[in-house]
Amino acid sequence: MEKNLRQEDINIVKIVLFGPESTGKTTLSIQLAKHYNTVWAEEYARPYLQKVWNQERRTCEPQDILPIAYGQIALENRLAKRADKILICDTDLLETKVYSEEYYGGFVDPLLEKAATENTYDLYFLTYIDTPWVEDDLRDRPEQRLEMFNAFKNALDTYNRPYILLKGDKDTRFKTAVEAIDAIMKNRSNLYSYSDSLKDE
Repeated sequence: MEKNLRQEDINIVKIVLFGPESTGKTTLSIQLAKHYNTVWAEEYARPYLQKVWNQERRTCEPQDILPIAYGQIALENRLAKRADKILICDTDLLETKVYSEEYYGGFVDPLLEKAATENTYDLYFLTYIDTPWVEDDLRDRPEQRLEMFNAFKNALDTYNRPYILLKGDKDTRFKTAVEAIDAIMKNRSNLYSYSDSLKDE
């Protein structure tokens, strides 16, 4: 895998918010980061593509995909060093891969393909489309929300990624997410305690 698309080996829990546009990923990322007193990695594509739109009045094109991927993993690696035990990621390279496939006739750059399938995370939250569509300069395909949701779900199933489907209002989603993350943190803490006890024997 290309070095610039590889996760740095930092021993923290990594959580990904995963799903179509306008399904509450950023809102929940901010909530979870605040709850766990840690940092969150925003979706690099949004400021990148907003700048492209402002300057060139165009939307995402195939040549933008790799720069977005490089920017996303660089941001994740930088914030992982600042995170307090857990990093909340508003997206990951697998999501970038899905968008590339869906928008460009199945095309995925081989470098992105390899990184997207080899980088790992502790848990994904797949956000359902039961949230209102909020239009902006970058979002499109409001009539294809279910089709896009199915593409994201299929990616998680295909690559055997651990995930939980999030539905309902903000409070319901937040509660479900916190319960799942707390369980991961508890299991990891128990594992460390067990490992320490073995060292003392």
